[in-house]
Amino acid sequence: MQGVCHLLTSIGIYCKEALSSCSAYELPCLDDSSNELEALSEYENMDLENIVFEKVNKEIEARKKASEEVSFHLHAPKALFGLVEDIKVSAVSKSQGGDKCREASPSAHAPNDAMREFDSISGAFLRTNWQMQGYLMEQADAIEKHGSSFSLNAFELILRQLQKLAPELHRVHFLRYLNSLYHDDYFAALENLHRYFDYSAGTEGFDFAQPSIGCNSFGRYEIALLCLGMMHFHFGHPKQALDVLTEAVCLSQQHSNDTCLAYTLAAISNLLSEIGISTTTGILGSSYSPITSIGTTLSVQQQLFVLLKESFRRAESLKLKRLVAANHLAMAKFDLTHVQRPLLSFGPKTAMRLRTCPTNVCKELRLASHLISDFVSESSTMTTDGAFSTSWLKNLQKPMGSLVLTQENVSGKDSNAFQFCAQPSSIPGSVLQLVGSSYLLRATAWEAYGSAPLTRVNTLIYATCFSDGSSLSDVALAHVKLIQHLAVFKGYKEAFSALKIAEEKFLSVSKSRILLLKLQLLHERSLHRGHLKLAQKVCDELGVMASSVTGVDMDLKTEASLRHARTLLAANQFSEAAAVAHSLFCMCYKFNLQVENASVLLLLAEIHKKSGNAVLGIPYALASLSFCQLLNLDLLKASATLTLAELWLSFGPNHAKMASNLIQQALPLILGHGGLELRARAFIAEAKCLLSDPSFSVSQNPEAVLDPLRQASEELQVLEYHELAAEAFYLIAIVFDKLGRLAEREEAAALFKEHVLALENENRQDEVDPLLSTP
Repeated sequence: MQGVCHLLTSIGIYCKEALSSCSAYELPCLDDSSNELEALSEYENMDLENIVFEKVNKEIEARKKASEEVSFHLHAPKALFGLVEDIKVSAVSKSQGGDKCREASPSAHAPNDAMREFDSISGAFLRTNWQMQGYLMEQADAIEKHGSSFSLNAFELILRQLQKLAPELHRVHFLRYLNSLYHDDYFAALENLHRYFDYSAGTEGFDFAQPSIGCNSFGRYEIALLCLGMMHFHFGHPKQALDVLTEAVCLSQQHSNDTCLAYTLAAISNLLSEIGISTTTGILGSSYSPITSIGTTLSVQQQLFVLLKESFRRAESLKLKRLVAANHLAMAKFDLTHVQRPLLSFGPKTAMRLRTCPTNVCKELRLASHLISDFVSESSTMTTDGAFSTSWLKNLQKPMGSLVLTQENVSGKDSNAFQFCAQPSSIPGSVLQLVGSSYLLRATAWEAYGSAPLTRVNTLIYATCFSDGSSLSDVALAHVKLIQHLAVFKGYKEAFSALKIAEEKFLSVSKSRILLLKLQLLHERSLHRGHLKLAQKVCDELGVMASSVTGVDMDLKTEASLRHARTLLAANQFSEAAAVAHSLFCMCYKFNLQVENASVLLLLAEIHKKSGNAVLGIPYALASLSFCQLLNLDLLKASATLTLAELWLSFGPNHAKMASNLIQQALPLILGHGGLELRARAFIAEAKCLLSDPSFSVSQNPEAVLDPLRQASEELQVLEYHELAAEAFYLIAIVFDKLGRLAEREEAAALFKEHVLALENENRQDEVDPLLSTP
């Protein structure tokens, strides 16, 4: 430490002598008799590299080789002066007076008041390599967390100046790449990624073990390909991403870089899972040896399963805990959305159960959550510069942080000056993100399985425990799930109130989850109120959000087509709605979107039911039921059962008993977990079955019909669903008429007329587009 402090003193004296004559830059006088740091007003534009580094770097390198200590860099401009939590590393001077130092300039993160004043020692204030690396790592985490809401231009200016002052910090290029990536600047991201690997050859900042044999002298080209493939994946270039990643697989095998191979296989699996690819023949089979022999015969779904298993096996053998947990989540998602089929086209199949297994999904999610208990056993060789410094930056926020590296710590033969690097840190952010993702996936799984309480509970657990360390996209997804729950169970008034709060919290940019939720809620309410023009505008907005590239944004494209068909159905354009739904089913079948297939088949059944072709609608309802059973979509299965009952009921009174039996089968799940609309449909269908049954007498048991109709009318009025509410009040008026209760009949008839007129007025109304403002 004495050698380091002596080096700092020498640098301070040299800077005072070398820079005091540069009046053009209005530098402050570094006087040993004064222990105050003067304001550096015009220091930002100084070419410090030409003035200082030409003469100082040789001395730094010589002393670094002699003492093998951490190198120090002069990072004194005002723009970079407060990068590291208001903590100053000062040179130890011979004069040790008790003068006070001024407060440092504002930094990216507001420091504690206890750290603003401390005893100072004269000399130039410096930043260590560890501190700068730690700052860059912290900013990388912030960019990945906040995404496009992170300041682009302000941080870019800091990075450019830092790159100019310390060109040996190659991680600056990677930060510029991340900044451009999350702001959707393709060309800038590509250029900075190339620069990063040109300067560092991939040897900085990656959690990868060195290959046992290979071309270290030529860099780590396979890691560059992995990053390039992920960049293409982010920008929606599936073909280029798959080509680059398969080349990375080949090079990882040639260089025996098993860690990179495991991550690359996981990236390909994620690509095949997230982006719709109808065929990969000749791509994976030619590059990846385990499926070379059968690669041309496997479907995309089967290749995805093989890649997931192989990536998991390699990650587990290399003891990459985080990758193992991520693969558990990927397997849970695969088991949730895909029916597993045999890999080979021959052999005994009698015992094969072609359906998903919720037990496997829960098991994978539970294993992924175990990461939070054993993350300390991570044996991956992570030797990133600044890894200790990042935790040090966070520890500086404690009251004792201002005592770090003060005069008392560096004096004498104190060997504990850098013990703060070994202080226990909190749970890593990547671990928290993975565990939080497991709870979000739990919520999605229970949503598919039809358990509204468990969906809400898991979403609330995520929002309460993991939102601080997660990305804004995941936090927004949690808010979306909660707002959707409000819309389904409480109505649109509360949902739009919550949406307004969410819009203030999250930036509503293109393709954001909050904007998508806003359009979904507007479309649902427009259909219920009969405002079809607005509903069609919303469908157009959804279509514009999706990329035009084939296989990209499949969820958006499916959502837009599904809502377009529903809008045509509400307008009684049955043939057009059936054509759109049929085209959507073909697209879902091509890209193996099995869950979406069930919804599209159910929509086709509803189209035929409303058009009066119940005979054509029954096969679609039965096919939807089959998909729901294979995928364990219990709530959607209950909805399909209700639609099938309505189709049987449309055949006449002779089939009322069959319809009633189907409704009784689905009614427990609908009443326990169904939303307002589904419950109201079930109540109306139940009442219509009783009214159609010749053996049922209204006069003997009128409440058996009136109770479900009253409940349906109340829930439909909350949703402002004019068409179904009018039907409910119409049936109530019929029942009262049969009972001879004329006053109550007239009241129900008046409410029926009110909803019919509201529906007609909405159809004629040319309302101002409210897409940019919520109610």
